Amino acid sequence: MSDQEYKNIIEAILFTMGDAVDVGRIAKAIELDKGHTKRLLKELADEYEINGRGIRIIALDESYQMCTDESMYDYLIRIAKQPERHVLTDVMVETLSIIAYRQPVTRGEIEKIRGVSCDHAINRLIEYGLVTELGRLDAPGHPILFGTTEEFLRRFDVASIEQLPRVSPETVEQFKEEAERETPIDVPV
Repeated sequence: MSDQEYKNIIEAILFTMGDAVDVGRIAKAIELDKGHTKRLLKELADEYEINGRGIRIIALDESYQMCTDESMYDYLIRIAKQPERHVLTDVMVETLSIIAYRQPVTRGEIEKIRGVSCDHAINRLIEYGLVTELGRLDAPGHPILFGTTEEFLRRFDVASIEQLPRVSPETVEQFKEEAERETPIDVPV
């Protein structure tokens, strides 16, 4: 195997491990002696520096680690400060509303209200940190109970669930009447 192939392997090891890796472990993995391995590590570190790469290989006692070049810190800070934008679809907003107002609530109860499956919406809401599993219902099958999180409260600028806007009974009746008009159902007598 050529020195370049060994350097490629070392590069992959350091990148994948993330933390500092002892030169002895690297040497053992690539089946070379420590001296040859150290020489390859030094050459690889020099190549990164000479080429002005954004990554460096640093020596820490008898270990080596891949890290970001100091000159890149400002850019890393800029990207880290950019808030991650999560787009909530209509389906997700509807599902989140049901969970917020009915919590703790099971997937089955949500689907009964929505009339369709909500697996994807619930999974995304959990991924976004807006919904969490609260436990299990003491019923057959022990379905998972869902509720909102502190992140939900922060994002929607409410101190507690009790501060969520309430819909008046008259408005609820109006919504029911509109829904019945939009979806006529023939019921046999």
